[in-house]
Amino acid sequence: MKNIKYSVLAFLGLAMVLTSCQPKSKTSNGALSSGAAEKVYVAPGEHDEYYAFISGGFSGQLSVYGLPSGRLFKVIPVFSQDAEKAYGYNEETKPMLNTSHGFVPWDDSHHPDISQTNGELDGRYVFINGNNTPRIAKIDLTTFETTEIIEVPNSAGNHSSSFVTENTEYVVAGTRFSVPVPQRDMSIKEYKGNFKGALSFISVDPEDGGMDIKFQLLMPGFDYDLSHPGRGASHGWFFFTTYNTEEANTLLEVNASQNDKDFIAAVNWKAIEEYVNNGGGKKMPSNYAHNVYDEHTHTATSTMKKEVLVVNPAEVPGAVYFLPTPKSPHGCDVDPSGEYIVGAGKLSADLTVHSFTKMLAAIEGEKFDGEAYGIPILKFEDVLAGTVNQAGLGPLHTEFDGQGNAYTTFFISSEVVKWKLGTWDVVDRQSTYYSVGHLMIPGGNSRKPFGKYVVAMNKITKDRYLPTGPEVTQSAQLFDISGEKMELLLDFPTIGEPHYAAGIEASIVKANSKKIFSLTENKHEYATTNDNDVKVVRNGKEVHIYMTMIRSHFNPDNIEGVKVGDKVYFHVTNLEQDYDVPHGVSIIGANTSELLIMPGQTETFVWEPKQVGVWPFYCTDFCSALHQEMQGYVRVSPANSNIELSHSLGE
Repeated sequence: MKNIKYSVLAFLGLAMVLTSCQPKSKTSNGALSSGAAEKVYVAPGEHDEYYAFISGGFSGQLSVYGLPSGRLFKVIPVFSQDAEKAYGYNEETKPMLNTSHGFVPWDDSHHPDISQTNGELDGRYVFINGNNTPRIAKIDLTTFETTEIIEVPNSAGNHSSSFVTENTEYVVAGTRFSVPVPQRDMSIKEYKGNFKGALSFISVDPEDGGMDIKFQLLMPGFDYDLSHPGRGASHGWFFFTTYNTEEANTLLEVNASQNDKDFIAAVNWKAIEEYVNNGGGKKMPSNYAHNVYDEHTHTATSTMKKEVLVVNPAEVPGAVYFLPTPKSPHGCDVDPSGEYIVGAGKLSADLTVHSFTKMLAAIEGEKFDGEAYGIPILKFEDVLAGTVNQAGLGPLHTEFDGQGNAYTTFFISSEVVKWKLGTWDVVDRQSTYYSVGHLMIPGGNSRKPFGKYVVAMNKITKDRYLPTGPEVTQSAQLFDISGEKMELLLDFPTIGEPHYAAGIEASIVKANSKKIFSLTENKHEYATTNDNDVKVVRNGKEVHIYMTMIRSHFNPDNIEGVKVGDKVYFHVTNLEQDYDVPHGVSIIGANTSELLIMPGQTETFVWEPKQVGVWPFYCTDFCSALHQEMQGYVRVSPANSNIELSHSLGE
C-alpha cells in the first residue's frame, strides 16, 4: 500500500517538475500576431461562423458563445434559478427544478452534446447532465430554452453523460459513484460486490424530442467517468471509461490506483434494446421526476414516475465486454470512422487506442482474460490498435478534426497535443498556460467534424487576466487547426467552470431560430391576448391580475382593493409580435424575481404585499423611447379594509 502511494506521489512530483521546465511558447509574453487577431475579428454586423455551447459546471448553466470571436451571446439557465429570465422563479418554470428530493434549484452541469441524424449534427437540441442530483436536460435550439428535464434514478454523480447515439435514438446517463441499488441502509464497508453502477439509456422521440428512460443497465460497482457512442461500423455500441475497478470505498486517490489497468466498458445497446423489446429486464420500483415545458401553454408540468426497467448484463449474452485500459482513464473518445476508441489514462504517460474491428474479432474468437461479475474481459493485446507513446502528462480528453488527426488535452503538462491516427505519431503541441481540462472541435463528437478550430477549456488560468480577488476567471482558448501546426488565436473568459463544450456550424441552427411566440397559438391558462379581456379577480385571499403589455404601457395600470395578506398573481401577456421585443415587469417587495416575457408569451409571478401603501410596478427591459413611462400602481389597503377590487383599463 505504501509503495503504491509513494509511486502515485512520485508521478505527480515528476509531472510538476516537467511542467515547470517546459519551454515557453513564442506567444507567452501575451502578444499575439496581428494575423491571429484578424482571424478572430468579426466585423460589426457580421455573424460568427460557429455556436459554442460551454457548460457552466458548478453554476448549473449553459453558455452560448460565438466562434471565432469568443463573444458571449446568451446564458441558458438549466439547473439554476436565473433572475434575469425568471427561470425557476416564475410559476411556469418552477416545476422544471422539481426532483424526488423536492425543489432543487442547482446542479453541476458538465457535458453538453448536440442531437445528430445519420451521425451528423442536426442542430435541434442540446442535452446536458446534472451531475449532483442526477438529471438530464434538453434545450430546444429554436428557442435556446430548457424544455425538458428527467431525473435519473438508481444513479449518483451523473457524470458519463449526456452523449447521444448517431440518430439521437438515446442519450446516455452513466453514474460516477456506485451506490446500493435499490438504495438502503447498509455499511459503506460492504461496498465491494454490493454497490452497483447504473448506465441509463434515455430514448428520444424523433418527432418532438420527448425523453423517457428505456432501460438501465446495472453494472459492477466501479466509477463510470466518461462515454461516447460508436459510429459507422460501431453504431449500436457505446463505450464508457471506468476507474476504481478495485472497488475501494475510502482514500480513492491511493486505493483506486492499484491496478495497472482499469476498463473501457463496451456496451452493445442494440442487443440490449432487442432483449428489452422482447420482454427482457425487470421493472423496479423507483421515484423520479419528469419535467416538461410546453411551448403552447408556456407552462411546465412535473410528473413523478414510479418504476424503471433494469437489466442485468450477465443475463444478456453479448451485451457488455471490458477492454483493459491503463490507468484510471478519464476520456473515452471515438474517432469519426468509429474504428478507434481512445482511452486517456490519467496516470499513464501513454494514450491507449483500441480497435473496434479487433474487438469484434476477439469476441468472435472468445479471447478472454477472465471475467468480472459475469462480464468477459478481453485481452489487452488483442484489442489494441496502437499507443501514442509519452505524449504528455495527465491525458484527459481527445477530439478529432475529420482529417485523420486527433487532439488530446494533458492536464498536468498543460498542453494540447496533436497526433496522427494510425501512425500514432505526435505532430504538434501547444501550451495552454495552466491546467487544461476538456477541449472541443465543433462536430468533434460526430462523423463530420468541422475541423477549423479547437477550444481548450482551462481549469486554472493564473496570470492570463486582471486579478479579481482570490478567484481568477475561468477561461477558454481558441486555436486555429486548419494547418499542420496549431495556432493560438484567442483567450476569452467563460461563465462558471467551463467543464465541457459542444460546437456546431451556425448556419445549421440560426435559420430555425424562433423569433416570436404566436399569440394565436398561446394556450396558457391565464393568457390575455386582447386588451379588452384584461381583468382583476378575487378568490378569497388570492387576487389574479390578467394583464397585457405592449410598447409602452401596461393594461391595467392602476389597481386598487388589494389587501395586506393577499397573494397576488400577475399573469402577464406580452402582446408584441415583433422580433426581439421582450418586456419585463416587477414590483417592490416581489421575492420571486422579475418576469422577462418574450413576444406572444405569458408568464406569472406571485407578490405577497406585507405593507399598506401605493406600490409602483414597471417594465424592467428597455423597450422604446417611452420605456420610462411604462409603469403602473397597486394600492394596498389594510387586511380588514372593505375597499372593492378595481382597476383602470389604461385609458
